[in-house]
Amino acid sequence: MNAEFLPGVRPTKDRLHRPLRDLRISVMDRCNFRCPYCMPDSIYHEGFSFLTPDERLNFDEIERVARATAELGVTRLRLTGGEPLLRQNLPELVERLVRIPGIEDIALTTNGMLLERQAAALHAAGLHRVTVSLDSLDPAVFARMSGGRGDLRTVLDGIGAACALGFPRGVKVNTVVQRDVNDAGVPELLAHFRHTDVIVRLIEYMDVGNRNGWERSDVVTSREMITRIDALWPLDPVSPTYCGEVATRYRYADGGGEIGFISSVSAPFCGNCSRARLSSDGQLFTCLFATKGTDLRAVLRDAGHAGKDEPLRQTLANIWHRRTDRYSEERQERRSRAEAAHEDKAGKKIEMHYIGG
Repeated sequence: MNAEFLPGVRPTKDRLHRPLRDLRISVMDRCNFRCPYCMPDSIYHEGFSFLTPDERLNFDEIERVARATAELGVTRLRLTGGEPLLRQNLPELVERLVRIPGIEDIALTTNGMLLERQAAALHAAGLHRVTVSLDSLDPAVFARMSGGRGDLRTVLDGIGAACALGFPRGVKVNTVVQRDVNDAGVPELLAHFRHTDVIVRLIEYMDVGNRNGWERSDVVTSREMITRIDALWPLDPVSPTYCGEVATRYRYADGGGEIGFISSVSAPFCGNCSRARLSSDGQLFTCLFATKGTDLRAVLRDAGHAGKDEPLRQTLANIWHRRTDRYSEERQERRSRAEAAHEDKAGKKIEMHYIGG
């Protein structure tokens, strides 16, 4: 059932007329990897102070936010982290979210290290699809890009376990491509998953957060990757499945499957962005590149609002109605005006591990 047809649902749009359709929920700020572009070990060391359990939203609070956003038009939920599979009893949360009227799709993004042991429970709980972040099949490059914390074989076994279970909407692999880091190994990774049901999506390296030392010269654009891949395996374009889809999709002409490209640096898609992001401690962000959020935890835990969801719903609606975010397009405009490159990094942005990418 489409959320627009649920009783009481009013289309909720921002100032640029973009509807609220997607909510990404970070359930955990911790991670068992230390990827240099997200959580470098030099900063997120053993002594780093992460959130305490009481500071994170509990499942009741997460469900309340999800229900309220569904009543405002959200149809798709994605569970993220940090690493979401570090959150205890996550299948219980999935079971609860699946039952929310209007929610049509629930996905999980994970680094895959804990997936094999939890895939069956997540499948039984009703999870629709799984995305695994995997940047290389070269053991040395994988170790470098995971901060030396991951095990490649374990991740591949997790992907295999998820595929064997047959999640209703499949399994995807997300690969962040960095020039002279892992771009040379992209053909090997694609070859591994060709002629399987796994869809690989190649993501342009983005200036998320403040820790990754991002430079535009490190970006391998989707256009460049398409040219490289098409020379190996000819590609045919595929039409989007819905308005606001972030990946540009192609099929291998020889029937080898599908591949996607996420081009937020070279071809920003802010104009169709329908996503809000909820941090594990209840901050709501209206852009991946936001500099601040809105505290929903205070609303959720306000004794005067106990058992009343209208204040929460109104707060969410007001946040979205005020939204004007279009960071990637503005970055592109600055670039086209040949302004100083350092302006791309202006403003202290929220770290990716905190809001789940």
